[in-house]
Amino acid sequence: MGTFHRLNAEVAAGHHIVGSRAAYMAANNPYLSNAVANLVTFLIGTGPRLTVRGLQRSQRRDVELAFERWSGRADHSERTDLAGVLAQMARDMVVWGEGLALMHDTPDGLRVQTLAPDHIDTARTAVLEGGRMIVNGIEFDAAGRRVAYWLHPERPHSVFTNESPARRIDAADVLHLFHPIGPGQVRGLSWLAPAILTANELDQWKDALLMAAKLSAMAAAFVTDTSDTGGTDKVFGDPEWEPGAITFLPYGTDVKFSAPDQIKDAPALLRMSLQAMAAALGVPEFLLSGDLTNANYSSLRAGLIPFRVRMEQVQYSTLVPQVLRPVWERWLLGEILSGRLDIPSDTAADWIMPRPQQVDPAKDLEAVEKALALGLKSRSQAINELGWSAEDIDEEIHADRAREAELGLNFTPTHTSPKGNTDAV
Repeated sequence: MGTFHRLNAEVAAGHHIVGSRAAYMAANNPYLSNAVANLVTFLIGTGPRLTVRGLQRSQRRDVELAFERWSGRADHSERTDLAGVLAQMARDMVVWGEGLALMHDTPDGLRVQTLAPDHIDTARTAVLEGGRMIVNGIEFDAAGRRVAYWLHPERPHSVFTNESPARRIDAADVLHLFHPIGPGQVRGLSWLAPAILTANELDQWKDALLMAAKLSAMAAAFVTDTSDTGGTDKVFGDPEWEPGAITFLPYGTDVKFSAPDQIKDAPALLRMSLQAMAAALGVPEFLLSGDLTNANYSSLRAGLIPFRVRMEQVQYSTLVPQVLRPVWERWLLGEILSGRLDIPSDTAADWIMPRPQQVDPAKDLEAVEKALALGLKSRSQAINELGWSAEDIDEEIHADRAREAELGLNFTPTHTSPKGNTDAV
């Protein structure tokens, strides 16, 4: 049985090789590729929404709209928006174990630049004066707080590496995203690590099984001289393995094929392997295989509930403190110093995560309706749980009703009473 030693030593030893194998599998194994895409979708979706706390309503709306406008141009490379930046970092966290980005203050405001995690100089480890130290490219002060990152301007496999040594970047400018598996962890480890071996063995088994099926499906014929006269002018050679091939064999020879019974066990072995991979990633099996053959409402809901709770844990305990809160604080400070906003610099904010599509929306809405009627939740909370801002919804409803009244329209919703009568709400 294997053993696991000090966390940072184990992660440092396996970070590169595990990450590179995970990246290969995420790009080439259909099951892991599907699982990675689903994990990123559940973590980020269309992007979180900001809600500001502690301000007057009009002031709060101005700040939220300003941040939303900035989010659309947050990407340093001008290829996506803040949601796209977060999705790339989340994917790197799942595949490589960690996501990396730099924050740049520009005349046009804050910009976020995503980097590949191997920009960090993993080989740089040293003990510095005053109790400071560098561990796997991350510098700590005497109190154990991160103060700097040593980053390569070019990725380590680049041809310019020898001319571009790692540079010291202040930790305040770096966004380093990873979900720790233990206290004091310095670098992240790929989420695919427990599933890589199973996925690799499954690929090899499927290739061998497919080859056996191809051979058994070939309609080949063998001709043998049974007259013992040698009266044939055919030249005997190696058999030709292709459909419809006719091969002549010399007298006294025979052909036998092995007939393994592995084909009949294939579905069970495939299912067992997929279950092991799904368990390793912490996802429901259908999010890995895409197979909903035996699924129903109860099984889908039972599988999704613990998975969504796990994703919420990563969102609020990892994504928010490591990325979203530093971005908000850096953006807010820049807006205040530039004079574009006049609010306290310690203004707090909450984040509304996108809600995944429901298995049965009607049943979920019925439960929400009962909770509202019993006073177990507020309308704002119910709207936030759907991934929207209550302020946005109320403003849109007000604008819709004003426009309907102006145009003489009436889209008043109705509901059906238990007796079958239709009444206006």
